[in-house]
Amino acid sequence: MKTTYVMRVLAVLGEPPRRYQAGSAWHELEHELGVSLPADYKEIVDGYAPVQINGHLNLLHPATDRWNLIEDIRRTSEAWSQIDWDDVEPEGDPRVALEVPELLFGVADGLIPIASTDRGESIFYAPRGRSGLGVLFVENGEGEFFEYPMGFAEWLWRWLAGEEVTGPGGSAFYPGPVALRELPMAPGERPETRYGPARDV
Repeated sequence: MKTTYVMRVLAVLGEPPRRYQAGSAWHELEHELGVSLPADYKEIVDGYAPVQINGHLNLLHPATDRWNLIEDIRRTSEAWSQIDWDDVEPEGDPRVALEVPELLFGVADGLIPIASTDRGESIFYAPRGRSGLGVLFVENGEGEFFEYPMGFAEWLWRWLAGEEVTGPGGSAFYPGPVALRELPMAPGERPETRYGPARDV
């Protein structure tokens, strides 16, 4: 059963093309992470990814060769893990909210990178946040983390509506239909941008 926010997101993005769906790819990814990813996130990714939404937000898929979510989570987690967090005191330190002594990436007890923008923002899923229900953290590209105790579909709905869900001053509202550009799956490919239906937000 789709949640209200999933239905809202699907309504403004338009009919999902569902180009790539593979339960085995999600199983591989979740086995590697040691935790299940949120159902609303997987529903949206399966429906539209790989895609860039409104010119900024990139969603990748675990079943593709290019723009592969599994590889991206591995690579991004490794990069974030190289930071010595004992020497860095990030604003909105997720360790405090998660009540953990160490900031880990790409694992069930840490932050899992699930999306990003071309503005340098990174969206993380924290499975152990909010008493084990899971929360989102967004790093704004400047070392500041912001916690959002909501599901991915609600976060995306609010992002599309222009709410500041990537930190103060981080809204990216574009009036009119949502723009979706499928990411190129081969060198030289230039997919056209398509648009969702008219919306009242």
